[in-house]
Amino acid sequence: MSSKQVKVIAVLTAKEGKAGELEALLRGMTAPSRGEPGNVHYNLWRHRETPGVFVIDELYVDTAGAEAHRASPHYQDYLGRINDLATRNPIPLEAVDAL
Repeated sequence: MSSKQVKVIAVLTAKEGKAGELEALLRGMTAPSRGEPGNVHYNLWRHRETPGVFVIDELYVDTAGAEAHRASPHYQDYLGRINDLATRNPIPLEAVDAL
């Protein structure tokens, strides 16, 4: 287990006609994700000019926190539904110079 924080940015683009369902799924992830002990922040953003594009900004205290998130029931539900609603591009990041 690493003590380094884990940062993930995920870009999700709704499939045609699925933007509303995608937004509902993603909004449903925020409260339970923010309530996880290893979560520092979990923020949902929408592209200003392209409403069907969303960005999730996640930060966990460490690898164990990120792994616990991925094992959670709400994340497992998300995994079972997301491929029907969107294409996704998770971007795991490593701090170079961050506060």
